[in-house]
Amino acid sequence: MTDVSSVTVAVTHGSQPEVFIAENDDVISRVLALELVARTSPEGIATPAALDEIRSALLDERWADAVVAWMGATDNVVDVYGGERVWTEPALDAERASLEIRVSPIFRD
Repeated sequence: MTDVSSVTVAVTHGSQPEVFIAENDDVISRVLALELVARTSPEGIATPAALDEIRSALLDERWADAVVAWMGATDNVVDVYGGERVWTEPALDAERASLEIRVSPIFRD
């Protein structure tokens, strides 16, 4: 396949899951640190020690460490999936899809 790129996807758990999409793991860590961790009020963190650990990781730009500490201190869960394909029209146009369908396993007898 040509013209297929990949992204990193993060999904939060909970009553209203959120989905974050970024071009790679480094960017998704920064996104999660900014959009989830940094927006948490101090009262939402389990202990003062956990709050200090999260703040330190954020200030040191250790984004993934901050997210992991935040998950542990808030019981929130975020799943991250790297290398997810982004399909584009050039990668799978209608003509190619039609051909691929015809030679796919579902048509084997």
